[in-house]
Amino acid sequence: MIKFILSLSFCFALLTPAALAKGSLSDNIRISSQILGYDLQYRIYVPETAGEADKLPTLYITDGASYIKSGGMVKVLDEQISKGRIKPVIAVFVDARDPDDLKVNRRNEQFFCKKNYVDFFTLELLPQITKDYPVSTLREDRVILGVSFGGFNAGCFGLMATPYFGGIAMNSPAHAKFVRYLQKQYKKFDKKNLKIYMSVGNAQDNREAVNSFRRSLKKKGYELTYSESYHGHNWDNWRPLLPKILKVFFAQEAENDAAE
Repeated sequence: MIKFILSLSFCFALLTPAALAKGSLSDNIRISSQILGYDLQYRIYVPETAGEADKLPTLYITDGASYIKSGGMVKVLDEQISKGRIKPVIAVFVDARDPDDLKVNRRNEQFFCKKNYVDFFTLELLPQITKDYPVSTLREDRVILGVSFGGFNAGCFGLMATPYFGGIAMNSPAHAKFVRYLQKQYKKFDKKNLKIYMSVGNAQDNREAVNSFRRSLKKKGYELTYSESYHGHNWDNWRPLLPKILKVFFAQEAENDAAE
């Protein structure tokens, strides 16, 4: 009887949907930046299967709190990893808000190609994450994702932090004048070794400027994945794109083969 129960339990385990696997999301972790002169906070998603000896790819997400609450990113990560669509990945949700007063948002001080913010990431945050978590130190295993001004920031990192990040993901990079600035800078400099994802919504979401930027990147020879939505500058636009973004950068080999 016991053998029958064990056998039944084993069969049930095989039939249990992999989506039940869940990673862990930390509480807020504070980091004191000497470069910026103030404290920031972030949360870490670690996949269920992560081991101490692993060297996992890492996704850094600005406006991290919004991607958690409005984007449902933790659930997306759980599903995509559990179903074998992407490799296990560690996600760092960086919060632009003052940890002592969440009403104070510093994103407008941080996200506009600011050297001190790039230096905070590359010289302070990345070493801390490498010290505390089983992450790869290869640049091709690091991706930065952001939305709106955060998307513009990801574009800045593609130019300013190339030795550290091999992938950038821009959800609706904000305002046509900033998109045109990025387009000018990417035209000006030699092609970087980058994999790029970029998305845009409808005409109210700077589609014309983003499309012009897309054409410039393709002409330059960048490896670019591009998405358009009929929604505006909101999470109805961005939320459905998250699984695709993850697959662009972290797809399992079998998924890549199937796509081809």
